[in-house]
Amino acid sequence: MELDTLRHSTSHILADAVKRLFPGTKLGIGPSIKDGFYYDFDRAEPFTEDDVVRIEAEMEKIIQENSLFTRGEMPSQDAIALFTRLKEDYKVKLIQELGQDTVTIYKHGNFVDLCRGPHLASTGQVKAFKLLSLAGAYWHGIETNPMLQRIYGTAFFAKTELDDYVRLQEELKRRDHRRLGKELDLFSFHNEMGAGLVLYHPKGALLRMLIEDYIKREHLKRGYEFVVSPHIMKSDIWIRSGHYDFYRENMYFLKIDEEEFAVKPMNCPGHILVYKSRKRSYRDLPLRLFELGSVYRYEKSGVLHGLLRVRGFTQDDAHIFCLKEQAQEEITKVIDFVDETLKVFGFNEFAVELSTRPEKSVGNDEDWNAAQTALENALKAKNLTYEINEGEGAFYGPKIDIKLKDALGRQWQCATIQCDFNNPERFDLTFTDRDGVEKRPIMLHRVILGSLERFLGALIEHYGGAFPLWLAPTQAVIIPISDKQNEYAYKVQAVLKGAELRAEVDNRHETMQKKLRAAIEEKIPYMIIVGGKEIENNTVSVRSKAKGDCGVMPVNAFVERVKKEIEEKI
Repeated sequence: MELDTLRHSTSHILADAVKRLFPGTKLGIGPSIKDGFYYDFDRAEPFTEDDVVRIEAEMEKIIQENSLFTRGEMPSQDAIALFTRLKEDYKVKLIQELGQDTVTIYKHGNFVDLCRGPHLASTGQVKAFKLLSLAGAYWHGIETNPMLQRIYGTAFFAKTELDDYVRLQEELKRRDHRRLGKELDLFSFHNEMGAGLVLYHPKGALLRMLIEDYIKREHLKRGYEFVVSPHIMKSDIWIRSGHYDFYRENMYFLKIDEEEFAVKPMNCPGHILVYKSRKRSYRDLPLRLFELGSVYRYEKSGVLHGLLRVRGFTQDDAHIFCLKEQAQEEITKVIDFVDETLKVFGFNEFAVELSTRPEKSVGNDEDWNAAQTALENALKAKNLTYEINEGEGAFYGPKIDIKLKDALGRQWQCATIQCDFNNPERFDLTFTDRDGVEKRPIMLHRVILGSLERFLGALIEHYGGAFPLWLAPTQAVIIPISDKQNEYAYKVQAVLKGAELRAEVDNRHETMQKKLRAAIEEKIPYMIIVGGKEIENNTVSVRSKAKGDCGVMPVNAFVERVKKEIEEKI
């Protein structure tokens, strides 16, 4: 028995329960999905959490009835008549969209649904299920269609599997970057600003700055040169690059002095023009141009998801212009860069995909094959296991996608390396070779972290908001036992700030225990308690969020300890 079959059968039981409890409700669709199932409903009143409890109880009754699932075929016109009588408008629309002579239906008890199946033998075979959440969903995912109510659930063959899944979901909620972003005062979204646009608060901006500072230093070490390109460019350049034809639906356009401009969705055209700004020799190559470039892409409101799917984001974007014979070595260097960077941020595993030529693309087969070969050879040289992702390359070239694995084993799209023969041709890029002949360079598009927004979301969830010391926006909070120690607390803070440590003083009129609890909830790595004895001996009492009581020590000793941890990026 397939898990998909179990879950799809449970979705029918869900629909039956809803119809029994709320007879006027109209049915949408109810497929199985990766982690469970859902069913869409059209109902005037919104479902509540109390309703979900009632629906689960009704589903249990249906399971206990142990009704047989039976399959039948019906001429489409008869099926339309049936679902019209049942006032199931969406089922009628589905049959009309299918355009088939006959359709299949499934029944259990008095419930009937349009469905291809397969299903379990009976409702009684469902042993472990749970309804998980409520959401809104447009019919067919189209924003101009009616908004339906979606109930998500899951089902397993054994109660123990369901319990494990529920525990995992609770852990995912605990680590959800959207909740932690609010609790830790890192970022927010506002309808007044527009959907999918991030507003960074001071602590979030500081965390982002720490990531940016690290990645900038690492690029300089590796021979990259920094550039900055404008946020808008004339449409002519996007026509030439191919984005106008292949990416237009994801772009924003505006008119200036009767000319059309586009807000940049990519940084590559600007870097191409830097290359093209003067004559290049083979001695100049490889030329590695880097930019922390902010880009804007249209995403449907229904797919926006915290920091993970936004409309405005920043990439640690670089383009490497090189000779054909340099391409494989440059790709392997990028792979090494990704590996080292991910480990610094605490990600020790990643998965790799090689994406090949899509149906909608530009360029000739010879160049595409050469580009794919360069990527494959680099992966083989690094002894990396990878999967082929057929037809998912960029429109201008194949690519390697590197997906980091977080503390829960989830994969997050991070780095990408794209090998491009086409843009150098489109923009007539050349260099003078050793023999004095002008030739085309190869162009590698690559990011290490990818979108800083998505990387930050992954980082928050990986650590559950408890960042390592070197990344923590506040590294230590100084807690005076009473107002009498406030002056000394600020002296300690001055010493820490002088050592470039990020420290705050909690001088609220609250008990020490309440201040300690607040520091723990804010996931601050160190708590420094100062009382009369600490003032007398010029010391501090130190507690670590990770290790507990660290004892009493001179302030300078604490500074040395913390500096060492930061340097080692523990």
